Amino acid sequence: MNEELNLTYITLSGYVEVDTFRYVYFVVIFIIYILIICCNSTIICLIVIHRNLHEPMYVFIAALLLNSVLYSLNIYPKLLIDFLSEKQIISYSACLFQFFLFYTLGGSEFLLLAAMAYDRYVSICKPLQYPTIMRKTSIGIFLLLSWLVPACLVAGAAAWSANMKLCSFTLRAIFCNNSIYKLHCVSSRALSMYGIIILLNIAFFPLLYIVFTYTKILIICYRSCGDVRKKAAQTCLPHLMVLISFSLLCSYDIIILRLESDIPKTARLIMTLQVILYHPLFNPIIYGLKMKDISKHLQRLLCSV
Repeated sequence: MNEELNLTYITLSGYVEVDTFRYVYFVVIFIIYILIICCNSTIICLIVIHRNLHEPMYVFIAALLLNSVLYSLNIYPKLLIDFLSEKQIISYSACLFQFFLFYTLGGSEFLLLAAMAYDRYVSICKPLQYPTIMRKTSIGIFLLLSWLVPACLVAGAAAWSANMKLCSFTLRAIFCNNSIYKLHCVSSRALSMYGIIILLNIAFFPLLYIVFTYTKILIICYRSCGDVRKKAAQTCLPHLMVLISFSLLCSYDIIILRLESDIPKTARLIMTLQVILYHPLFNPIIYGLKMKDISKHLQRLLCSV
């Protein structure tokens, strides 16, 4: 690439043997992408169509699955284009936008799970107050904040990075994540501190709240009758499984950045793929199988096909 192009474009060097296996990569990722869109969209449509699923818990599930669809739309089309391209490049402005969406939607996931934890807490621990607390207005506020708060915080980091001078134009990744900080000529301590503030607000604090909430639910269930325990298990277990899955995959993203120079390129590619492959498919499978009301409608749909 000439010097003028380097001022605008970033090379994505995280691919392994892309010339040899480009069509294998493309077919595998394309199939997974179609499965993600179809599975998530099916559950969302079931929730929208059936009135008995128009409850706060299912509204949050639909929002979570919509988040997975948007998350995949941010990553997969560019991956598919790169597999068929001679050069894997992206403009720096597009890279920052992908970075912005990646962490905004990731933060939204934690905040949506925190809202779902609060919904389950009110439903199980304060059932008589549930209709008063979980009104349409409350749900709307929770949904708005779940997307707006991460967007505002991550937009600050993206804008900050846009004003930083670049000395490197090669990103050791297959999409734009927090590795873009390594492109800057000077490592900004202030930007790193701001990144920690973002991490605390959109991941760590929501995670702490979720753990606290489910601990309270478990204590209440332990002291209650079998019916309450059964209800808690049916509705809380899928949320916990999704939370554990997503938390582990987020830890991959941090590990990849910290150990980037210490692990082989192939291992780094495999670790990166963990972040984008499993979770968007895991969500609809868990909620489709474990949530009783959704499972019933899904079985009817499959039987009618």
